[in-house]
Amino acid sequence: MTWFDTISRTFLDGHAMLQVLPQLLATGLKNTLVISVAATVIGTVLAMVVALMGISTSRWLRVPARVYTDVFRGLPAILTILLIGQGFARFSQSVFGPSPYPLGIIALALISSAYLGEIFRAGIQAVDRGQLEACRALGMSYGRAMRLVVVPQGVRRVLPALVNQFIAIVKDSSLVYFRGLLTSERELFRVGQDAAVLSGNLSPLVLAGVFYLVITVPLTHVVNVVDARFRTGRRVPTPPRSGLDEVAELAPSAPAGPRGSSL
Repeated sequence: MTWFDTISRTFLDGHAMLQVLPQLLATGLKNTLVISVAATVIGTVLAMVVALMGISTSRWLRVPARVYTDVFRGLPAILTILLIGQGFARFSQSVFGPSPYPLGIIALALISSAYLGEIFRAGIQAVDRGQLEACRALGMSYGRAMRLVVVPQGVRRVLPALVNQFIAIVKDSSLVYFRGLLTSERELFRVGQDAAVLSGNLSPLVLAGVFYLVITVPLTHVVNVVDARFRTGRRVPTPPRSGLDEVAELAPSAPAGPRGSSL
């Protein structure tokens, strides 16, 4: 047996991939998307609160926001997931039942909110301060000016970074398996790992990696297109204009002579 046959049987066994494919589609892909989207939505809401606290003039708001960001950005993701999953397990059982699923989502949401909060803060502070001053001059309150003018512009500036963070959450969702998910709650990595253990072959894990690539690679290219679009702006095509028209505009018009004048 050649080395190529060994690699093919270990990583590219079509039979093992076909056996695990229905579970990856029906269970793994669905749960990965649910975890990622739910954590992103919750994290985005928390991140906006953290960002607004971080740019506040009150020190009582800035300092807690800074501490929150430093803690959840500094800790490893797996450590945060385990601390929250084990520390609040009894509370979670009384609210959500025996499933560790919700605590995994909450842990990812807290992690993502720390990163998203910094992204939002940078985007809001990048908006020209004259925008806020113009709104105040028009009689808008500070809160209304931030809500209607400044924050929407800041979010638009950092939209590519937000998509990149969602990609990171999709990949970090594989760490939730450390909480011991139920069979029906397994995400892509856990489904692939279980199939690899049962079959003694790594091909199911390779197929799970392909599913991750199917999710993340298109989003990466979308980010690049959106970023380029925002940098260049929308160009409206205009028909070419003759240079003779510009010369005619610059030429002074001849004064009209008096009526009825004769030489």
